[in-house]
Amino acid sequence: MSTQNLDAVKQEALKALLASFAAQGHPIEYAQYMATAAIFQTDLELRNAQLINLLSWLKQNHQPIYTEAVARLEETRIEFERRVKDD
Repeated sequence: MSTQNLDAVKQEALKALLASFAAQGHPIEYAQYMATAAIFQTDLELRNAQLINLLSWLKQNHQPIYTEAVARLEETRIEFERRVKDD
């Protein structure tokens, strides 16, 4: 799926969620935040599933690259935590 198609799907999902939350009686301002949070959470879960799948494949088929990839992920986590603490 292209980036444009994915963005269009996200926009349609956002509209549908917004309408659903509003129909449930949530104020439109809150429904917007709730819908955005739901889409964001889904994106995070998808990225997590993709990463897990990729790491599993690397571990099974390319052990040296897997080891390096895991080390790279840990470096990224450490750097991210450092930046969060510094801000």
